[in-house]
Amino acid sequence: MIYPNEFQELMDGFKNLPGIGDKSAERYVYAIDSLDDEVVNKFSESLVEFKKKIRKCSVCGHLTNQEVCPICSSNNRDKSTICVVEDSKSVFMFEKTGKFNGIYHVLGGLISPIDEINPEDINISSLIKRIDDTVKEVIIALNPSVEGETTSLYIQKLLDKKDVKVSRLSYGLPVGGDIEYLDPLTIIRAIDDRKFLS
Repeated sequence: MIYPNEFQELMDGFKNLPGIGDKSAERYVYAIDSLDDEVVNKFSESLVEFKKKIRKCSVCGHLTNQEVCPICSSNNRDKSTICVVEDSKSVFMFEKTGKFNGIYHVLGGLISPIDEINPEDINISSLIKRIDDTVKEVIIALNPSVEGETTSLYIQKLLDKKDVKVSRLSYGLPVGGDIEYLDPLTIIRAIDDRKFLS
């Protein structure tokens, strides 16, 4: 073995993160080595606290440190409009714009038969249960990829049976692009120019 065991184990830990290969993991280990003990201890405590306290909101599936996230529990949000997103990264992006005042529903993935991800593997059934007389509009805000399109069409078909308007973000959004990488102005325009599907 080239590296000491502890060095290799830390490298292997970093390689669990997306997009991190041997070179990046090695760089991160050297960076950790150069940090003060106090900084490293705070970092490790943050990791443990995150895993211990962060959970999914029991209503919408967004990341929170409470049973119900502050968005779902707020009396100042428009509960008649639900924005359906793939993951919490998208919620954070929408919230940064300050434009959307409705509530969210986090699917936790997209339908992808090639990856053996079926409708029952993501958070769709709880979305359908949330649609009652108080919900007037569902905005489908999924990435314009094959999986995003498949999931959008599936949800739209299920919502055809409900008395609710269904809209989508307008796509000046790049095909194959991720919402999390868009600038706030593009997201604001996509919300404002959304298209009604039913």
